[in-house]
Amino acid sequence: MTTYSKRVEELLGKAGADEGDIVKVELKTGKTYEGLLMPRTGFGNKDCLILKLKNGYNIGILMDKIKSIEVIKKAEKRKATPSTKSRKKTGSRKLKKVSILHTGGTIASRVDYETGGVKALFTPEDLIDLFPEIENYAEISSRLIANALSENLRFEHYNIMIDAIVEEIKKGTDGIILTHGTDTMAYTASALAFAFENLPVPIILVGAQRSSDRPSSDAAINLIAAVQFITGTDFCDVGICMHATTSDDFCHILPACKTRKMHTSARYAFQAINSLPYAKVWPKEEKIEFLRDDYRRRSDVKDKLIVRKFNPAVKVGVLKAHPNMLPEEIMVFKGFDGLVIEGTGLGHIGIESFDEHSKENERVREALQEVINSGAVVVMTSQCLHGRVNMNVYSTGRKLVEMGVLGNLTDMLPEVAFIKLAWLLSNYPKERVKELWYENLRGEISHRTLQ
Repeated sequence: MTTYSKRVEELLGKAGADEGDIVKVELKTGKTYEGLLMPRTGFGNKDCLILKLKNGYNIGILMDKIKSIEVIKKAEKRKATPSTKSRKKTGSRKLKKVSILHTGGTIASRVDYETGGVKALFTPEDLIDLFPEIENYAEISSRLIANALSENLRFEHYNIMIDAIVEEIKKGTDGIILTHGTDTMAYTASALAFAFENLPVPIILVGAQRSSDRPSSDAAINLIAAVQFITGTDFCDVGICMHATTSDDFCHILPACKTRKMHTSARYAFQAINSLPYAKVWPKEEKIEFLRDDYRRRSDVKDKLIVRKFNPAVKVGVLKAHPNMLPEEIMVFKGFDGLVIEGTGLGHIGIESFDEHSKENERVREALQEVINSGAVVVMTSQCLHGRVNMNVYSTGRKLVEMGVLGNLTDMLPEVAFIKLAWLLSNYPKERVKELWYENLRGEISHRTLQ
């Protein structure tokens, strides 16, 4: 345990404690803590002992405060898990093939009790060892295609995912699960939805709000529900599978282009906006209930798969409208290929002067017009999320339409608008982009507004 200080190592050696052991630490004050002995990361005070408590959280205990350490349970060496080929299948039914592609995120990790650290899981053996239930529903293949915090992903990474998915389709998979960090999972879902036309297999993105080393982890149920949904239905589109409530009762299958992360940490964070989930999945009961019948089915697959990737060089910006805007904020986007405005209300940004204090708004309007004239495709969305952009109601909106701002009468989420604009600009000339903006290509525009 070389990253701890010599004093801590001597104390641990005297107690016979090693990384991964369950230990009880008694403080000089008489208070005790019981937990998993963790390794040092190499950062911070090396005189600080790290324990992972039963609730999943780590605490640090300074050496000078420790009275004694007692080993409660020694770490067990895990036996090697047999490969999926050597495992005996029960029953004679032929299982569907499900490919699990990993891009990172907490769902593809667990505590390694030999070291006390969090270990990434990428092989079929690892996954089946942690989630043995999935082997009852599918023949699993699994591989790593990226290992990143999802906020760090770029358009190039979408293309890597697209290539990996095409490769699995060519191998004959019946469905694909993409594990993903939750921060930008909705962005990636919409990116994949736009990239594939005539998709022959379902693609389900799965994440976890709580890491697998916490008792409240949602990783297992989300993954099992996704496998059950792929193997038990005729769904053939891109979707997201995440917890529907705070409980471990059922998951939602959510539409790729109508879903947003609405909470920083809650397990039900992902919600369908201006739309309904496709289905509910109860993993324990092995029950699936569709909430909509307008989903794409395997029987709808008649034409050849068409793939259109992202151009990493395309420059698309996002601007949030707010009071007291400055023209300098707008001019940042001059020279960009596209700009998504998160407007207020029905789709507004302050461009009108009504007294001596609002003259700057005229300069904002001039700056926006200059960006449009420079060749940028500018589109309007709403910060309100629910409801529809309608720039016909007020004078501000009508002036924006006259200036060339697109998006009137649509209800695209800002994130989806960003992805759609980047994808269109990657594949079509700008005049065609302006036409396609109003077409509902992948379910991104609702036919009617839900209350």
